[in-house]
Amino acid sequence: MLTALGTSFPGPSRAQSSNLSGTVALSSQLVDRGLAISPVTPIVQGAVSWASSSGWALGLSAATQTRSPGNDSEALAQVAHYWSLSDDWRMQAGLVYYTYPDNARAHAFERVETGVSWLYRDVLTFGLSAITLTQGHDHQPRGAADVDFHWPLPQHLALSAGLGVSQTLVGGAYGYPGAYEGQLYPYHLARVRSYYGYGHFGLVWAYEAWRVELDRMVTDPDIRRSGVAAAPWVATLSWSF
Repeated sequence: MLTALGTSFPGPSRAQSSNLSGTVALSSQLVDRGLAISPVTPIVQGAVSWASSSGWALGLSAATQTRSPGNDSEALAQVAHYWSLSDDWRMQAGLVYYTYPDNARAHAFERVETGVSWLYRDVLTFGLSAITLTQGHDHQPRGAADVDFHWPLPQHLALSAGLGVSQTLVGGAYGYPGAYEGQLYPYHLARVRSYYGYGHFGLVWAYEAWRVELDRMVTDPDIRRSGVAAAPWVATLSWSF
């Protein structure tokens, strides 16, 4: 969810000319497809993106702890292309590279993702991804599917919800930060099915450049028992420019 800061580009219908935009944010936890990449601690994030009128977009994003810069960090780079299918529908194909510098516990999740998404206005998004790990010896592609829903309400509010399913990326056991206590737990993915589900639902308040979001996180019971699920609630405050 939080890595979307670096992957939300304006579509070609909105970009009348080449443009550059950015976002800075403060979050309560770094989350990646329902998994806790960091303990529950303030996380500062920054993203910059460029989009052209021809539909091309580039983006960079980075995140780290505010109390201990460099720890539990994440960075990603993305290139994407949009097509307008109709007045209401758009399509995107893209490539994303995820890395976790100075976050040894998350190195196993470093990867390249290729994906395609279909977007209905600003309301519904459905995406399919093929994931290839860049660490270790197992580079066999994995798959993931995500659907996100955004419905505007009065007073600058909106409902936000999402569901997804992904094949597990890493086998065996390794150290990983617990979602609540911030301690290390052995994550035995051999005990988890070959795929898992995750999701969120929450409320968004947005006014001009400001956005506040509070989400209830939902994760597969096997992932929760393994001690690496995201915290039950995740909050984000962001400002765009």
